[in-house]
Amino acid sequence: MMTTRLDRYIGRAIAFNTILALAVLVFLVGFGELMYQLDFNVGKGSYTATNAIAYTSLILPRLAYELIAPAALLGCLIGLGGMANRSELIAMRAAGISRGRILLSVMKVGLLMLLVVLMMGEFLAPASELKAQKIRSEAMASHAAFRSSFGFWAKSGSSYINVEMAMSDNRLGGITIYEFDDSRELQRTTWAKTAEFKDEQWLLRGVKQSNISDDGVTTSQQDKLAWPQLLDNSLLEVLAVQPHMLPIWGLSRYIDYLRSNGQNPINYEVAFWSKIIAPFVLLTMLVVSVPFVVGPMRNVSIGQRIFIGTLFGMSFFLINRSFAFLAVVYELNPPLIVSLPTIVCLIFATWMFRRLH
Repeated sequence: MMTTRLDRYIGRAIAFNTILALAVLVFLVGFGELMYQLDFNVGKGSYTATNAIAYTSLILPRLAYELIAPAALLGCLIGLGGMANRSELIAMRAAGISRGRILLSVMKVGLLMLLVVLMMGEFLAPASELKAQKIRSEAMASHAAFRSSFGFWAKSGSSYINVEMAMSDNRLGGITIYEFDDSRELQRTTWAKTAEFKDEQWLLRGVKQSNISDDGVTTSQQDKLAWPQLLDNSLLEVLAVQPHMLPIWGLSRYIDYLRSNGQNPINYEVAFWSKIIAPFVLLTMLVVSVPFVVGPMRNVSIGQRIFIGTLFGMSFFLINRSFAFLAVVYELNPPLIVSLPTIVCLIFATWMFRRLH
């Protein structure tokens, strides 16, 4: 798409103010997260203030990814608003540049932002989030553990436990337990399709056991088996694969895994569709901001514009999150519920544009 001097001028103003707004928002949210880590997690295991700072620093890319849409709204309101206050938009209109042409320039810089968002959401944020999770889990876990993208190993007494999948609601999938004696000889292996923490113990389902002795190996199967001590809750909390830790392709694989094992993937479906919709949310925020500046807000001060932009952007952010939670709690249609706030905002922006004419 060919750019003109007008596109570059508008693009620079929006990009600069978006970066500035994003830095402020990430700092505020990141500072709140750091305070939470210092207040509630430091002191658990060997988790120190240094670990808390490292953890918070590594989740900043994820925070930037989540906050880029309201930051773009603020950046566009401030960038175009500054032009309006300097009468530059009036000069553009007098030169024959339509509101639609201004919107096109905004959308061009929006497409560049979209590429950055996709790179951040698919590569940088998941990788840094996994690193942050590893730092926190190694410091906080009372059991020795090693985590990978789709599973982890843990040691409990003389047993070694491999878990293919750990979810945030006290459920596990694909569990293998290797039990050794004092001579470090393998005595028994237990495999379970799923495990759930209930009534202060773990309930294994779809169990296959192999007992190893000098006489040979004997196997047995059980539908259910209570296991008093598998993993403690602190270990599960820090090692569970959270939906926001995975890129789109990782979420797709995880959803398929859950479905093939008879598990409900609603959490991960909502995260998957949220990531699909994220670029459209960014573009929608930019579209919404333009009629505010070239319409009813063209004569207001920068301070008022920042206040209104912050109020609108944060309200949309919270509503978007609320709809995602509703989809999870009531198991509603994820693509429809996740995209509904964006669709409503787009309709609102279209209505505002029509009013300008």
